[in-house]
Formats: sequence, C-alpha cells, structure tokens
Amino acid sequence: MTEQDRTEPAEERGAPGQFVQSLARGLQVITAFDARHPRMTLSDVARRTGLTRATARRFLLTLEELGYVRTDGRLFELTPRVLRLGFSYLSALSLPALAGPHLEALSAQVEESTSASVLDGSDIVYVARVSTHRIMTVAIAVGTRFPAHATSMGRVLLAGLDAQRRAEYLRTARLERLTEHTLTDPAALEADLQRVRAQGWALVDQELEIGLRSVAAPVTDRTGRVVAAVNVSMRVGMPGASAGDPVRDVVPALLECARRISADLAATGR
Repeated sequence: MTEQDRTEPAEERGAPGQFVQSLARGLQVITAFDARHPRMTLSDVARRTGLTRATARRFLLTLEELGYVRTDGRLFELTPRVLRLGFSYLSALSLPALAGPHLEALSAQVEESTSASVLDGSDIVYVARVSTHRIMTVAIAVGTRFPAHATSMGRVLLAGLDAQRRAEYLRTARLERLTEHTLTDPAALEADLQRVRAQGWALVDQELEIGLRSVAAPVTDRTGRVVAAVNVSMRVGMPGASAGDPVRDVVPALLECARRISADLAATGR
C-alpha cells in the first residue's frame, strides 16, 4: 500500500460507485480465452462470460481496436499484446527466477517435465516450466491456466488455503468433469484436500486429461504460507510413458525441489 493509499479516506476507497463495471467486463472477456478455448465465436464468448451477445460484441470490438484481440470475421482470439498485462506482475515476482534452476535440475533428475504455478481464483496459472516433451493435447507455457480441482498443483494450492477460503471455494467453484476420473463431488474433493494437507504432496491421475499423471508439492514463504506449487508431469498408458512408481521415484526429489525453492524465497524476505 502506498503512502497515498494509507492517507486516502476509507470512505473514498470503498465508496459506492467506485467499482467500474465496464473494466470488470472487459477483463472477464479477456480471461474467457484459455488453453482449451484459444479461439471462440461471439456466441462462445457470450456463453462463457454470461454477457449478452450485444455486450460481448462491444467488448470484443473494443479489444480488437486496442490490439488485444483479432478476428477472421467469425472467430476471435487474443493477440500477444495481452502479455503486456501480465509482464509487470511476472517481472516483479521473484518466484519464476528462483524456481527456474531448481525446476531444471529436477527435470534432469527425473527426466520429466516440471512446472510451477500459483492460484488465481479457481484456476492455476503457470509461472515457470521446463518441458522435456509435449505431454498434453494443448501446449503448456507460462500463463497457461487450468481448473485447480483437476490438477495436482491445484490440489496443493487449495489444500494450503485456510478452512474458510477452502469452504468458499468448494461452495462456489464449478467442478467440471474433464475426464471420467475427475473428482467433481465437493465432499470427495475436500477429503482429498485434507489428505494432501496431511501428507504434504498431491497425486492426480488422469483427471485433467487421459494419459496424464502428475505429482505436486507446495512452495511456502518465510511465514510458512503456501504461495505456489511445483509439479512433475508424466505420461501414462501410452508410448513413451514412465514405467516407474511416481511416489517412489519422483516424490522425494519433488519435495526436495520445493524445499529448496521455499528456502530461496524465504531468503529474499518474501
């Protein structure tokens, strides 16, 4: 909080009418695009945002004029300019820089892809990645988002929430069934989160995509609060899949990687 923020009257900061709905809706349109929906029609955007077609069209055309969206006349997609919106956050965030060398070392040790992510609402967002091979039907890169409930890093991050925030997530989140293995029952998910919290790591087997298994561990700040997660992703049941036991072969190295990143993060005073 800046000095100006501290001296600004509370009634000014939280006064009715301070919320800019048009800005919120514009951001809602941008975040409707993700790895599973990189290109959408006007109707798709309206459906995913809950906006009317007319409203969605106005925001899409405005974003196109500003250079954040492009269209072929039917399908809309984001342009690289949207990366400017996240650059300030990533450049100020020490986590990707700190995690990078450790993820590279872990990837070399276990010969699998490794990643780090943070929680954003009901999604995880990748902030660092070391890829050994493509393991999903969609490309994964920094900025990729996936539903937290169906990912190992999401389970770790959700398990790290306090009881009130976790209960709010389970009450409001849309637990979409992505494969036949995806946990969508709130009670079953809560039980798994309790197990993850107790054991200190998570295993998710083919809940995000068939053929994909991953294990994740928490990264903590100097106060012990979970601020990020790291994972190892593996292919299963297909050519090139790992033959070993992920718990026996991967988890100890993963936990050590998370510990080292946490130690580096604490050393920065964060």
